[in-house]
Amino acid sequence: MPDYTAPTKDMAYVLHDVLKVQDRDIPGYADLEPDFTTAILDEAAKIASDVLAPLNAVGDQEGCTLENGVVRTPKGFRDAFEQVKEGGWTGLDMPEEYGGQNLPYVMGLALTEMLSAANQAFAMYQGLTHGAAAAILAHGTEAQKQTYLPDMISCNWTGTMNLTESHCGTDLGLMRTKAVPQDDGSYRISGEKIFISSGEHDMAENIIHLVLAKIPGGPDGIKGVSLFIVPKFLVKDDGNVGERNGVACGSIEEKMGIHGNSTCVMNYDEAQGWLLGEEHKGMRAMFTMMNEARIGVGIQGLAQADVAYQNALTYAKERLQGRAVTGTENPEGPADPLIVHPDIRRALMDQKSFVEGGRAFVLWGATLIDQAHRAKDADADGLISLMTPVIKGFLTDQGYDMTVLAQQIYGGHGYIEEHGMSQFTRDARIAMIYEGANGVQALDLVGRKLAQDGGKHVMAFFEMVKSFIKDNAEVEGMEPILTPLKQASKELQSAGMFFMQEGMKNPNAALSGSYDFMHMMGHVCLGLMWARMARASLDALANGTSDPDFHKTKLATARYYMARRLPATTMHLARIQSGADPVMGLAADQF
Repeated sequence: MPDYTAPTKDMAYVLHDVLKVQDRDIPGYADLEPDFTTAILDEAAKIASDVLAPLNAVGDQEGCTLENGVVRTPKGFRDAFEQVKEGGWTGLDMPEEYGGQNLPYVMGLALTEMLSAANQAFAMYQGLTHGAAAAILAHGTEAQKQTYLPDMISCNWTGTMNLTESHCGTDLGLMRTKAVPQDDGSYRISGEKIFISSGEHDMAENIIHLVLAKIPGGPDGIKGVSLFIVPKFLVKDDGNVGERNGVACGSIEEKMGIHGNSTCVMNYDEAQGWLLGEEHKGMRAMFTMMNEARIGVGIQGLAQADVAYQNALTYAKERLQGRAVTGTENPEGPADPLIVHPDIRRALMDQKSFVEGGRAFVLWGATLIDQAHRAKDADADGLISLMTPVIKGFLTDQGYDMTVLAQQIYGGHGYIEEHGMSQFTRDARIAMIYEGANGVQALDLVGRKLAQDGGKHVMAFFEMVKSFIKDNAEVEGMEPILTPLKQASKELQSAGMFFMQEGMKNPNAALSGSYDFMHMMGHVCLGLMWARMARASLDALANGTSDPDFHKTKLATARYYMARRLPATTMHLARIQSGADPVMGLAADQF
């Protein structure tokens, strides 16, 4: 069975050496001293490694079952959920007013990585509840907040998001679920929703569904969509659970992965619901949840890559296979370990450089969210809005690829369920699809986010990279890091210029290159993170660190990313500049 060790040391390094969170002028950050954050990370690691990770294979093998309208979760899930709740982990970064601990979001995201790596299917029950609570916090009335948030933040009640219907997929303007107004101010919700993660289960006394529906007589398409709070059990005036509402799980999906999470078809039969936010402004309210969910899904791609890498590394050190081409390295054994072979090293370095760079990327993104929300910084809000499709799309694409690389190191054993590697690949696969398939993320990035606020935020990112290169140009040891980053950044800007020049004349020219641009930008973002880590480790070595090997390893990994991974931007630029013709050259009936 695979193991998982939470990367607390690396997280602390990113938080304190690289991002220097304790020095940031963001409310709540002054408390993030190394001893404090280390204590939190270490306790979270125990839950992840000791409680959740052993249930990962159990959830995969047993899955969920539907019995008389109730979904039974896998053995051990309920007890583990109680332990997570008792530890206060479900409300780590939620407001104290409603029972949370009010820590910054950056700490919550570090926790999310650990839980997702240990057991992605399990972590989704809590993760979706967090997102639903965030939507109510942002758009609910005071009465709605008081009614739902305390029990959702504690996860006595869990939450869901209900968007998709069988006939409309991503095009939510085509939805048919309707909400009929009632004299008492509530609505009667009728319709069917599909792919509803955590839609029904046996781990909470109530489930609070956030449901998109159309009020009859409203505008056509997406402009006529509203968002409603629809509890599984109605809530009485005293806050206790009352009678069953008109919502039920019709079936659970048989999926490729995340078997331990109940993915449900939800049927609404004149269920009583209450408007969340404004009429016909449902997508605005739902996007509060969706944007948080997209960052959480990006974390899932990273997390599955990390746990797969950890186990592949162990296997590569222990499995004896062949001899090193430069001479025997294990003379006492019948063969050398796999890790002596250059191609195995290549695969491991690809994984290591992605995982550690991706971790820095998402934690940096989390600081932008804290800066936007806690410090009311509109520029930070715009920058994380730009980065959200990159975090989701790039990290899940690459994360899946890294699980495949890890599986490959096992050879035939990676294809056998006994070793558990296939679960990481299967679980990672969904992250490229849900919360907006990655092609949609790329279209959002190029079609909307680049031009947002007149291109202000992408220009700010380019300036951020340029300033870092300029400020560190004379630092000894940085040249092999900065030269590739400068080249990649120039290529990213060239791609943006191509879209500006060609996109107005032929929108297909821009959209044909959108997927390449998303990956190109992802590589530059990780390049910037590796440059920041390289500078932090050079400083640590110059100042006489107590752990020189850690920082030398960081520098070697940074050089690897710059030499072997970042040059992908050249390929992506060539594809983008080829325009629309190669992509659109065939008529539909020629395929």
